[in-house]
Amino acid sequence: MIPTPDSPAGPLCAPLHDDPLSAPGPARGLDGEPRRRHYDVVVVGGGHNGLVSAAYLARAGLSVLVLERLGRTGGAAVSEQAFAGHDVRLSRYSYLVSLLPERIADELDLDLRLVSRRTASYAPTVRDGVDTGLLVERPEGRATRDSFRAVTRRDEEYEAWCAFYGGIEHLARVVEPTLTEPLPREGVLREAVEAQAPGIWGDLVERPLGEAIERRFADDTVRGVVATDALIGTFASLHDPSLVQNRCFLYHLIGRGTGEWRVPVGGMGAVSGALESAAARAGAEILTGAGVHRIHPGSGPGSASEVVWDDAAGRRSVTAGHVLSGVAPWVLRILLGGAAEPTAKPVGAQLKINMLLDRLPRLRSGLDPRTAFAGTLHLCEGYDELAEAHRAASAGRLPDPLPGEVYCHSLTDPSILGENDADRHTLTWFGLHTPAWLFEGDHDAARDRARDAALASLDRHLIDPIADCLARDADGRPCVEVRTPQDLEAELALPGGHIFHGDLDWPWARGRARLDDPADAWGVATGVPGVLLCGSGAKRGGAVSGLGGHNAAQAVLAERG
Repeated sequence: MIPTPDSPAGPLCAPLHDDPLSAPGPARGLDGEPRRRHYDVVVVGGGHNGLVSAAYLARAGLSVLVLERLGRTGGAAVSEQAFAGHDVRLSRYSYLVSLLPERIADELDLDLRLVSRRTASYAPTVRDGVDTGLLVERPEGRATRDSFRAVTRRDEEYEAWCAFYGGIEHLARVVEPTLTEPLPREGVLREAVEAQAPGIWGDLVERPLGEAIERRFADDTVRGVVATDALIGTFASLHDPSLVQNRCFLYHLIGRGTGEWRVPVGGMGAVSGALESAAARAGAEILTGAGVHRIHPGSGPGSASEVVWDDAAGRRSVTAGHVLSGVAPWVLRILLGGAAEPTAKPVGAQLKINMLLDRLPRLRSGLDPRTAFAGTLHLCEGYDELAEAHRAASAGRLPDPLPGEVYCHSLTDPSILGENDADRHTLTWFGLHTPAWLFEGDHDAARDRARDAALASLDRHLIDPIADCLARDADGRPCVEVRTPQDLEAELALPGGHIFHGDLDWPWARGRARLDDPADAWGVATGVPGVLLCGSGAKRGGAVSGLGGHNAAQAVLAERG
C-alpha cells in the first residue's frame, strides 16, 4: 500500500504547502518588477522547460513573464557548490542530457556543449568466485565483445544484444524527429518501425518489457543492464501490466535517435544558464523569488487569466492571454483552486547521492577506474537483484543489497572542478527502487540508512573503501550529500519527489484521440482554456529535454494563428 499524506509519516511527507509555489525558497529578491499589467504569456516556473517556452515565445514577439519561486532559475537542472571549501560545480539533481533535441539548441542559439562519455557502462559482478565485469564501450568494439564472452561464456548473448539495440535504434530514428512536431498517430509510427525492425514495437509498446528481456537474453547481468533503463525514476516491476516501465525505457533510449546520454560541459547549470540567456536576449522578463499563489483562469476561450504571486514586496498579480505551467500537474490543480487529492499525488522512487573524492577507488575486477567510472557503473543491478529489490521496497523494506548507478562527471568534463580541486573527482549515485515511503517516520535516520546501504553496495566491488577516498569539507566532514524523494519535494516542489512530475506517457496519440485543438495536438492540454502544460508533466515531458517547453510554445503560436 502506498502511504498517503494522511499517514503518520511526519512533516516531510505532508502535502505541499497550501500555496505550493509560495513556500519559501532561497530568496535573493526579484530581478525587478513586472513592466506590464497584462502579458501575452505568463510562465509559472523557471525550470529549463519554462525557459524554453519563454525563449521561443519572446522570439516570436510576444510579451512574456516568467515567475520562479526560488532565488534562481533552472529547477532541477542546476550546478551548485555543495561542499564548503571546495569550488566544485556539482550537477546537484539532474546530471546527464539525452532527449534535448539539436533542433531546440540550434533554433535558440544555445551556447551549450554536450560531450560523449568514452564508456557506456560497466557492471561489476562475481562469477565462480572471481571478480569480473561487463564492459560496454562507446562506440562498441572488440573490448565489448570480449567482455560479453568472458562474463556470459557464450557468443550468442552479444549477438542478442546487438539485435535488440539495433531494433531500438530503428525505433528511435522514427520516433525522435516527431517529438518536436504535433503528435503523430500511433499506427503510423508502428507501421514505420515494423517495416525496419519487425517485433521491436511489440516488445517495447505492447507487452511488459520483462517478457522481451527474458526471451531475448539468458545472462542475469546482461538482463539487468538492459532492465535498468526502465526503472530510473520509476518504481515498477518489469512485468507491470500498466507498461509504465516500458514508457520509461523508451524515453531513456530514443534521445537524438541514438539514446546516448551526454555530459553537459560546465555541469547541468550550463544548460539552464544557456536557456535563461536565450530567453532574456529575446526579451522575456524573468522574476525570481516569486512564488505563485493562485491562477484564476479566464471565463472562456480568448479571455484573460489572472496569475497571483507573493514576493518580498508582498502580493502581486498580472493578467495573461495564456498561462503556461512548468510545475507538476498535481501542483497545478492546487494553483487552480482544486483540492490536494492525496491519492493522486505522485510518488518518487530514487535516491541521489553526490560525492567529492580525493581519488578514484580501485576495483576488485582490476579494470582501470578511469574507464569504469566514466560511464554508468551498475551496482547490484542483476536482473534477479532488481526483482528482489522491488519486492522488498513494495513491502516497506529498504532493499539489501541496494541497486544503484554511479558515474563520474569530472572524468569527462574536468571544467566543473576549481583550480584547488583539479585533482579530485565527483561521483554521482542514483538509486533504484527507493520509493518515498521508505523514508517516512524518522526521515533523517532513514536517509542515513539508505546512504550507508548505497555505499556498501559500492564497497562490494572496491579494493579501497569509498570512505577512504572521500574528500573533506571545510569543517572536516566527508563530502557526501543525500537527496531522498522528500528532499526533492521540499527543495524543488516536486510532488512526492517524482522527477518526471508523474508517470511518463507514450509520446504519440493513441486510438481515436482528438487532435483538433492545438493544445491537444501538441500534447500540452490541461482541460482549462488558456492554461497549458509546459513542463515534465506534458505528454512528451520528462528528463532534461525542453520538449514540454517547446511544444507548449508551439501550441500558443498555433492558437494565435
